[in-house]
Amino acid sequence: MISLPIRIRLTLWYSLAVAVTMFAIGFAALWMVHRAIDDLEKNELQQRVRSVRRFIESRPAREPIAQLSDEATTSFETSHGNKWLQVIDERGNWLYRSPHAAAAYPQLVLPQQAPEIGKYFTYTAESIPVRAFIAPIEVHGVRYTVQTGLTLSKTLAVLTNFRMQLFLLISGGLLLSSLAGHFMSRKALRPVAMLASEARRINERNLDIRLPVPQAKDEISDLSRTLNQMLTRIDDAFASVRTFTGNASHELRTPISLLRTEIEVALYRPRPAEEYRATLQRLLEETERMTSLVENLLSLARADGGAEKLSMAPVKLSLLFHQAEKIWTSAMQQAMLDFHVELPGSDLHVLGETQGLVRLLSILLENASKYTPPGGSVTLRAERIGEQIMLSVFDTGFGITPENRDRIFERFFRVSPAGGPTPTGSGLGLALAKWIAERHSTHLLVSSEPGRGSCFSFALRLADEAGHNSSRSNLSVTAPTS
Repeated sequence: MISLPIRIRLTLWYSLAVAVTMFAIGFAALWMVHRAIDDLEKNELQQRVRSVRRFIESRPAREPIAQLSDEATTSFETSHGNKWLQVIDERGNWLYRSPHAAAAYPQLVLPQQAPEIGKYFTYTAESIPVRAFIAPIEVHGVRYTVQTGLTLSKTLAVLTNFRMQLFLLISGGLLLSSLAGHFMSRKALRPVAMLASEARRINERNLDIRLPVPQAKDEISDLSRTLNQMLTRIDDAFASVRTFTGNASHELRTPISLLRTEIEVALYRPRPAEEYRATLQRLLEETERMTSLVENLLSLARADGGAEKLSMAPVKLSLLFHQAEKIWTSAMQQAMLDFHVELPGSDLHVLGETQGLVRLLSILLENASKYTPPGGSVTLRAERIGEQIMLSVFDTGFGITPENRDRIFERFFRVSPAGGPTPTGSGLGLALAKWIAERHSTHLLVSSEPGRGSCFSFALRLADEAGHNSSRSNLSVTAPTS
């Protein structure tokens, strides 16, 4: 089904509302006119009955019926003309009969047979509709039946004319309201059309353009502000992608250039086996570094796209620390660092994903080993705080200055120790560690003092071996100090 434009739908809804209103008013007006005419007709018929009563009351009580009939004929012919009127007494004597009534209604109910109250009815005489009223009256001890009527030709003509004028008025009103509704809908949607025209001008090359915001505090201004906020987010996302792409290409260009240079030099002339072995060793190290960089890039890309998912399950804390200790003991020894692992117990379980937690701890331990000079120490510690386990990595390294503390989780950002060179690495590790922590419903806490070391920590919920959380509380534990 084809959807109509908004301005057409607004016009149709507005016209429908006006049509329903006008038809309701028209029917109400027609009903009120009918009722007013009906009341006028009834009052006039009752007035005729009262005039007949007053006439008979003005005559002597024992006046002969023939003389009374003559006087009635003379009086009613003068006062009523050719109106519909018949009067008969209780003995069946006609007091007065107008030609129209006598011809159309030759029989009349005697007074003793007439109802207690008046009766209104309609009949047709020579194709002319007549509204009639029959009522009993009693004067000087004699009962009479009075029938009077009104022709409805003028009434029907008035009603027909009124209906026609009402129909023309409603039709004209609907036409004018439809035109007015279309005009108002176009005028109301004109700011939206202007916003759409401005929005069509914006592309990936001019995302800094913002839509005009009207001064009025209405839906259009809210829409403009919402679209501007969306453009700001899109602009930030594009800037982030451009920065990420530029940094990634720069980080990949260096090891690739080094690999190419080493290979070209090795192939330039024959060399002893020892030199080839040394060259291959350097190529292997650069290849491992580039592999780690590419894996981090792919992990972050999958995380941004929502494709990287973690499957939560109970993880035995002792096995997790044993695996981390097995991986990093040799590396810490080579870096001439003291490495300690501290556990509160061997039967504790946390809810998480094993590989993700191992990777998170490896990132924190690698970061600590890079920024701790030889002779220092690195400690991997777990301590129970209520129904949570706080996992922490302490080091006695260079520390982090306050101005860099908020930037260390940015991608490709690397801290330069005071008085020393920037350690090797891509600057992606802490960004990936932050994402892994967030996927475990926690966050990384940093406590550091320049020259005295740093502490990275995060909290996990305790879980039993079946995988049930022992606590539903939020993970909001403060970081321990180093």
